[in-house]
Amino acid sequence: MQAADRYSTQALIHFAQELLQAAGMASVQAEAVARTLVEGDLLGHDTHGLALLAPYIKELESGAMAREGAPDVLSDRGASLMWDGRRLPGPWLVLSGIDALVPRAREYGSATLVIRRSHHIACLATYLLRATEAGFMLVLACSDPAVQSVAPHGGTRPVFTPNPIAVGIPTSTTPFLVDISSSITTNGMSARLHKAGEQFDEACMLDAAGNPSRDPGVLATNPPGTILPLGGMTAGHKGFGLGLLIEALTGGLAGHGRADPADGWGATVFMSLYDPAAFGGTADFLRQTDWIGDACRHNPPRPGFNNVRMPGDRGLARRTEQTRDGLTLFSTIPPMLQECAQRYGLHFPAPMQASAA
Repeated sequence: MQAADRYSTQALIHFAQELLQAAGMASVQAEAVARTLVEGDLLGHDTHGLALLAPYIKELESGAMAREGAPDVLSDRGASLMWDGRRLPGPWLVLSGIDALVPRAREYGSATLVIRRSHHIACLATYLLRATEAGFMLVLACSDPAVQSVAPHGGTRPVFTPNPIAVGIPTSTTPFLVDISSSITTNGMSARLHKAGEQFDEACMLDAAGNPSRDPGVLATNPPGTILPLGGMTAGHKGFGLGLLIEALTGGLAGHGRADPADGWGATVFMSLYDPAAFGGTADFLRQTDWIGDACRHNPPRPGFNNVRMPGDRGLARRTEQTRDGLTLFSTIPPMLQECAQRYGLHFPAPMQASAA
């Protein structure tokens, strides 16, 4: 079996930034987006990494994503901040938001930013290290009021997006990086399998009549099927509840969501930064999280598992390995980006093996 091609991380970041700038995005925003997308692939979230670059280019070309500018500050009460993202690139808005919250969290102990009308923010896990490496805990969530693909538990028509929530938790060693959705699977994975003519291993969907299904194509029927909430047919009330929480944190606090006319692919974003020093103290925070990490990692594994991993362990190990040895991309990504690059007279990077030959 032939080994998959590997690409230089820095070459991919440079290419992505160059392509975004060629499509009209300002350089500061383009660098933030490029690094965020590549970081998604490094962590193993390959439906939310460079797989998004070509769709982002289309959004820039159509004018649906703003190319430059700054968010409007709608409210500022010190520890509580509200922005209108003005359809600016989501990764740049989120990173700018974290930077804006850091001094406020240092002063007040915690600080929260809600952003309405952001464009899509890519992989939530990519932002967590920015907080944990500075000693903060970050809670980040988003929804897209223009998209419906998840039905409420017991229902058959879509109301929500998968509504992800991510939490970065510092420890004295490897941080916990939680990145989960309130649905069983995501729109990105459903689209990938549908395009490949494949099905899920288990029933992650409902068809339009409310019957469980493994076929992601049910989302494209008329009327459409839906993605099941986290917990599935029997315990989906748990994912439903989590999805409602995220709707309240995003659309509710933003005052802009599903009750308003849709204005295109994007996100309403909630982020809250916590400084452990303002509560029980940093040392005791780390003592508690270290204990939890040790208790879980040393827990006797059940059959089929070699060991218990904390959230983020595998992703960070993959990130270290791929940064060192080269990044492996999902098979459909290089051809898609090669085609996109040709429109702008650019060249997608050659694999590392080919470069060294």
